[in-house]
Amino acid sequence: MLYSGLCQVLEITDTNNFSCSSYFWKRTFASRELVQNHLPNCFALKNLDYGSEDITIMGDGLAFISTGLKFPGMPSSDATGKIFSLDMTDPRMKPVELRMPRNFDLESFNPHGISVYIDPSDYAIYLFVVNHPQHKSQVELFQYVEDDHSLVHLKTIKHELLRSVNDILAVGVDSFYATNDRYFTNAFLKSWLEPLLSQPWTNVVYYSPEEVKVVSEGYYFANGINISPDKRHIYVADLFDHNVHVLERKEDNTLVSVKAVAVNSLCDNVEVDAESGDLWLGCHPNAWKAIMFDPKDPPGSEVIQIQNIHSDQPVVTRVYEDDGHVIIGSSVAATYGGKLLIGTVFHKALCCDLN
Repeated sequence: MLYSGLCQVLEITDTNNFSCSSYFWKRTFASRELVQNHLPNCFALKNLDYGSEDITIMGDGLAFISTGLKFPGMPSSDATGKIFSLDMTDPRMKPVELRMPRNFDLESFNPHGISVYIDPSDYAIYLFVVNHPQHKSQVELFQYVEDDHSLVHLKTIKHELLRSVNDILAVGVDSFYATNDRYFTNAFLKSWLEPLLSQPWTNVVYYSPEEVKVVSEGYYFANGINISPDKRHIYVADLFDHNVHVLERKEDNTLVSVKAVAVNSLCDNVEVDAESGDLWLGCHPNAWKAIMFDPKDPPGSEVIQIQNIHSDQPVVTRVYEDDGHVIIGSSVAATYGGKLLIGTVFHKALCCDLN
């Protein structure tokens, strides 16, 4: 195996006297047997055949979906990246491709994490999209035009601290938090060596036109990020540490650790129910299968709900589990009106009834 060979070349062992490949094997839950725990009335959403890596739903039920992500080491198609909208109040549940501006480079559009910000002064809707053209990292800022289902591109944001952005959390018309999931920028180092070393080198960055700074660090693989309904706390999923971190947001936009909640899975994106404050996570129950992808033995999917996360005893529930025969590589879960959307890195998207 490739990882085992790298371990031998680098002569890496961990402090507990087992090989680094064994250590990585355990971190990815490679020996975990997947089970079936399905929900009623699940069906695949149309037009989303090439992934639905991130989904976010506004208070009125309008969802935005990023699709077509080409992620190093993962299967992908030649389809260009796209953004879809979905009206969760419409019983047809039909995703609509958003029309992109002509002055935008669609050929290299490689969308990853997304976040929506509604300007309270005029209710304009801004969509922030993590983009990886040529596998680099930058953030695209769009304004959503509801009348003709289109996006107006406002600007591209690049910065040396935004070196390997995974997910994004908009907190203003041009300000946001972002997770860096890798320390290295070299394709080989970040895709193979860094996961193998498995060191807490990744971080969270705050960006605004006035300042850009690291506001939280020490993550093994900082992934999904979101905010509590009262805007006081921020949640970060650490994929390889199997935890969701609760952070308090300060007036200077720095983040202070409050606690970590164990989820016993490799969780990707984080969505927050605006009414209950519950967290919903799309997770990879056996990430080894995702990394060493075999279509005959595909990686499974898992949806986890966290209730009462700020209490002394948060409730962690596995709401949905599949061994890969229905849906492969879940990356996000979002709810609205008793329905659950499950998105994936490169596979289809599901809609299921929760009630």
